[in-house]
Amino acid sequence: MNGAIATWLLVVCALGATKEHAATMSEARPERNGILSHTVTSRCQAGSTRIRVLPPERLDRTRCYRVVYVLPVEPKQECKYGDGLLEVEQLDLHNRYDTMFVAPTFSSLPWYADHPKDPELRQETYLLEIVVPLIEEHYPVQADTAGRLLLGFSKSGWGAFSLLLRHPDIFGKAAAWDAPLMKEKPDQFGMAGVFATQDNFEQYQITRLLTRNAVSLREGNRLVLAGYGNFRQHGRQAHTLMEDLRIPHIWRDGPPRNHDWHSGWVEEVVVLLLETRPGISE
Repeated sequence: MNGAIATWLLVVCALGATKEHAATMSEARPERNGILSHTVTSRCQAGSTRIRVLPPERLDRTRCYRVVYVLPVEPKQECKYGDGLLEVEQLDLHNRYDTMFVAPTFSSLPWYADHPKDPELRQETYLLEIVVPLIEEHYPVQADTAGRLLLGFSKSGWGAFSLLLRHPDIFGKAAAWDAPLMKEKPDQFGMAGVFATQDNFEQYQITRLLTRNAVSLREGNRLVLAGYGNFRQHGRQAHTLMEDLRIPHIWRDGPPRNHDWHSGWVEEVVVLLLETRPGISE
């Protein structure tokens, strides 16, 4: 990143807090490969978290950029399944598509839900009321539905669909790869620790949300479901459900790949997320 851009970002992203966000965010600290990192404290998460930002190298302060939120599958800075933001950088997608990519972290295993009792385990609230507003306050990005896109796989693929389906007025499109979208109970993969109860889980259940929102989702192509590693049947069944509900979406059944960020699926899915025109079903 050139010195002028880095200096400007350090200025606009200085430490701050507001009553609305109940959070503080540190100034931007450069990581490797042009990635900027902020430390965040908030009442929604236990301890501190990070927001990592990958802007285009030739950042124009007079423009407003789309943001793709790269949703993690692991808590804190764990990377057993790779680093989604680093994969985006290595593919040069931020420059090729002139788009901002943002990766938050979470203090607990992320399922993108609010725990019904624990005030420090509010993952949905953290993303909606802290991460997104802080990015839009401090970076030149589109503060509208068309400018907020979601990308994830596995747990975070579930999260991408859940966030869009629960908040279609906030997020414009969501892409999921190899995600357990057809789960009907919070009985695997650490779900119980976040959802806590069946009643709470059902507020986020993808199949229920698709059915509930089917009519409004027919107005545009907002969902991308592409490929598999561990959850092919979930993908196929979700595709069939969306077809039955007449929900336009992009669907790719394969090829099979390893269940991580670096197995070759990210580029295709980001291209589908950024280039697909609204209202086209494939």
